[in-house]
Amino acid sequence: MSDEMRLIIVSGLSGAGKSVALGVLEDLGYYCIDNLPAALLKSVVSEVSSGPDRKGNRVAVGIDARNRRQDLESLPSLIEEFRKQNIQTDVLFILADDEILLKRYGETRRRHPLANDGSSLHAAIADEREMLAEVTNSADLIIDTSRTSIYDLGDIIRDRVDARTAKSLSVLIESFGFKHGIPADADFVFDLRCLPNPYWNLQLRQLTGLDEEVIRFLDEQAVVVAMHDDILRFFERWIPEYTRANRSFLTVAIGCTGGQHRSVSMAEKLAASLSASHENVATRHNEL
Repeated sequence: MSDEMRLIIVSGLSGAGKSVALGVLEDLGYYCIDNLPAALLKSVVSEVSSGPDRKGNRVAVGIDARNRRQDLESLPSLIEEFRKQNIQTDVLFILADDEILLKRYGETRRRHPLANDGSSLHAAIADEREMLAEVTNSADLIIDTSRTSIYDLGDIIRDRVDARTAKSLSVLIESFGFKHGIPADADFVFDLRCLPNPYWNLQLRQLTGLDEEVIRFLDEQAVVVAMHDDILRFFERWIPEYTRANRSFLTVAIGCTGGQHRSVSMAEKLAASLSASHENVATRHNEL
């Protein structure tokens, strides 16, 4: 198979946004197949990649809990087999909080694929999480859409997934507020609540960490500068190791109380610092 082969496996919870992700990939020129039986993945990849259409080099498939359990459990070994054949393979797992999924199903009145006449929607979601545990553990990138619009999800697919080149590491630094919960997609979480809080300055309260006044206030705090430098040194030391280990994605969550000031400013500053020596560094602000 060609070294240029690109395979993206999209999995996740029903109602979390898998169809949206596949739609974005299709618009980007990928040959997309939804609800593919995992047992057929190997033959489909072989067939599509050998065709004359150049789209055959960019394939995206949707694999979810409607598969047989044994086929899902064998998926990680199949992924490793693809990678040994020089196929750039990324596994995306899209999820959301139970409350959000319940709300979405209530709004659309769709039937959950694992629901039957004797089980509740809540039980079906729990069963789905359990069935997809092996896929979750194999995911290169977990995307939590609990507070993400379909437009934001599209941006993530375009900017982090499609833009990633072979053997490169895509780094996302996201700000969040602890009072809203820790992002489920985070690989690392840093707590900035010990730092001086611009919220208590009435002139800064209605601003955010993107505003110059807040940035100036934080830059004048020695402890903020020290926190930035310590986190930066950590990632400058370890990002090369993640790259050598063929890691595709790294998500860093920077949190403060409300996710408006300290975490936003720090995320932007860290991204700018890391971009000086690493490609494909992006930011996302969950509470703005």
